[in-house]
Order: sequence, then structure tokens, then C-alpha cells
Amino acid sequence: MRSVDDGETSRSSMEPLAWEAILAAGVFFVLGATSPGPSLIVVLRNTLIGGRRQGVACAIGHGIGFGIYAGSAVFGLILLLENSPSVFFALQIIGVFLLIWYGIKMWTAEVNALQEVDATAVQHQRQGFAEGFAIAFFNPKIALFLVAILAQVLKPGMGFSTKLAIGMLGMTIDTVWYLIVALVLTGTPALEYLRKKGEYVYKFTAIALWFFAASVVYSLV
Repeated sequence: MRSVDDGETSRSSMEPLAWEAILAAGVFFVLGATSPGPSLIVVLRNTLIGGRRQGVACAIGHGIGFGIYAGSAVFGLILLLENSPSVFFALQIIGVFLLIWYGIKMWTAEVNALQEVDATAVQHQRQGFAEGFAIAFFNPKIALFLVAILAQVLKPGMGFSTKLAIGMLGMTIDTVWYLIVALVLTGTPALEYLRKKGEYVYKFTAIALWFFAASVVYSLV
């Protein structure tokens, strides 16, 4: 009996990574991280008022907050997929509508707020890490976005290594992007260009979300 259990554990640990799911999730993690929004404003603000060190702390805090959401979504959704497929199917349908809705929001989004970083600054001085964590962890839109995306890429029977890889990938991409903002882009023409072209970033993300929603509908029909 012990040898059978050992064999099950060995097979689970040796299960290959589901690269298709990891890459699909990674693409949308990148699109979500680089789209201008409240998180970018908070990182910019902390970098501008406290220097790159405070900006880095903010970026790390945001990455950890996002990582907690990503990990919770991955492991929670896979349990739902394996134990209640009908509920998960309904969640996929809801996810498709969320993707379409997010696409519409992105397509029609105003980017003028990015030109007024100072106007969005909070009254009280806070540590960069705490602000970065808070804007990620207490933002329900991030949770909804993760559910909408991950509900489409997760498959039954995915191994622990694949689930862990997706969660860690989300945290890594998010942290690295905002570290780039704090360390490299701040104070350079590149960031100003990103602000001015924010509309195009939004529209590209909207098209990608709509395309992904259409591919999911096709796979479910």
C-alpha cells in the first residue's frame, strides 16, 4: 500500500508543466500589468515623492498583493473545476461576459488621470510598500480580472507545479513591471510616451480580451 502511495506522489511530482496554460495566463498578466490605471499612478506617486527606493517598495508591495490574489484564484478555481464542473462551467460563462465588459471598459477608458498624478495623492504619508500592497489587495477589479482569465486557462487534473507556476508568474510579472516603472521609466521620455499613448495600450488590451473571449466561446460550443 505504501508503495502505491509513493508511486502516486512520484507521478504527481513528475507531472509535466502545462505550458499552454502558463503562457496564456502570462500574456494576460503582462497586458493587465502594463495597462495604465490606479496601480501605475500609485507607483509613480511614491517614486516621485519618495524617490526610487520608495517606488521599489511600492512595486514589491503591489506584486505581493497581486500574487496572493493570483495564488488564491488558481488553487481555488482548480478545486471548483475538479469537484463541481457544472459550477465551473457557469463561472466560465460569467468570465466570458466579464472579459467582454473589461474590453468595453478598456476601449472607452479615459487616460487623462495619468496626466494628474499629484491630484490623486492621498492626504496621509504612507510607506510605499503599504500603499502598493493596498492598491492591489483591496482592489476587487483585480480579483474579478483574475477569475475571468484563469477560469478559461485552468484544466482539470493540473498538477501542483503548474498551479504554482501560474501563481508565481503572475506575481513576478506584476512586480517586475512596476520595478521597471520605479527604476527605469520614471523621469524618462519613455514614461511620458506611455502616458500619451495610454489610449492605444487600452485599445490593444481590449481587442486581446475580446479575442480571448471569442476563443473561449468557440471551445465551449
